[in-house]
Amino acid sequence: QVQLVESGGGLVQAGGSPRLSCAASGSIFSIINMSWYRQAPGKQRERVATITSGGDTNYADSMKGRCTISRDSAKNTLYLQMNSLKLEDTAKYYCNANIQRSNGMTYTLWGQGTQVTVSS
Repeated sequence: QVQLVESGGGLVQAGGSPRLSCAASGSIFSIINMSWYRQAPGKQRERVATITSGGDTNYADSMKGRCTISRDSAKNTLYLQMNSLKLEDTAKYYCNANIQRSNGMTYTLWGQGTQVTVSS
């Protein structure tokens, strides 16, 4: 069974630069795209950034220029370096992965999320 476990959240001062991690464990044949999403209280979950297996990245407007997504494929670990955090960045951040099985079938997996709370 494959699992995604996020870490690195917590209470951060405005302007801070936390780094989130997401470790994938279990029987993994191949991970295609990996993404970070976030969900603030009372709001819909929104995509923050995506990285492909080839290393191409794409950022949503909400944090473009203030975050960097990266992955260590050898360790099946995804990262999100966030900078210049604002109060409105307070949310639960989720890791998402598109995983391919050995038979070619793909499925999407979510982590349980890590809370990031930005204080003034």
